Amino acid sequence: MIVTGIDVGGRNIHLVIKKDDQIVGKGVVLSGIKKLKVAEFLYQHVLQQAGLERKEMEYVVATGSAAKRISFARGYISEINADALGVIRRIPSGRTILDIGAEEGRAIRMDAEGKVLDFAINEKCAAGTGTFVEAMARALEVSLEEFSKLALQSTRSIPMNAQCVVFGESEVISLIHQNVPKSDISRAALDAIAARVGSLARIVGLEREVVLIGGMAKNEGFVDSLKKNLQMPLIVPDDPDYFGALGAAEAALSGGMK
Repeated sequence: MIVTGIDVGGRNIHLVIKKDDQIVGKGVVLSGIKKLKVAEFLYQHVLQQAGLERKEMEYVVATGSAAKRISFARGYISEINADALGVIRRIPSGRTILDIGAEEGRAIRMDAEGKVLDFAINEKCAAGTGTFVEAMARALEVSLEEFSKLALQSTRSIPMNAQCVVFGESEVISLIHQNVPKSDISRAALDAIAARVGSLARIVGLEREVVLIGGMAKNEGFVDSLKKNLQMPLIVPDDPDYFGALGAAEAALSGGMK
């Protein structure tokens, strides 16, 4: 059976094509303002990459904020259920999922079958997401990769009290004027995000194993801060930003909407 899972997020669109239980194609692209056109382009590109034609596709399931606008999708699944399906198939021991993307963060607790028991979403403020990191990196005039590496070099903890991106940038500028090293400022920003994510996780109830997915899982400095906040190990899988699309593909394999 050949199926596609597509995750149409606020910042990026991820797509996975599976043939039976094997991934035969995948891709990601910035969603931009013309999400439908971009999704169509990505779909065609990954089909070509996999050496497939549209007529061979048996089922397409979409997830994400604009899922129901994807014209070539036949089914839809919530982001929460997509995360749970994607993780339980790849990491059967996972019980708590932390999905931290560019514009939204969520914590999910599930059982051994992947059934969602509880979840919480941080959707009203970017202070617990990748957007916050991007803003802080801009304020420090460093790349995202350098921002993460700087945090790992920090030798002391500095509290950051900002509760939103705008105030966070102001706080960073103030710390720069106080000649605080960039490494310590980077650590403070990532610790602040980790604290928000940690609070979200404790709302649903932390249960091992804890799996971290989403784009922020690629940020080593953030992963380190989150481990310290939760005081427990994290499983960070390969391609952590593809799990929504993977979950949608798993739903497609079962031929249904969830």
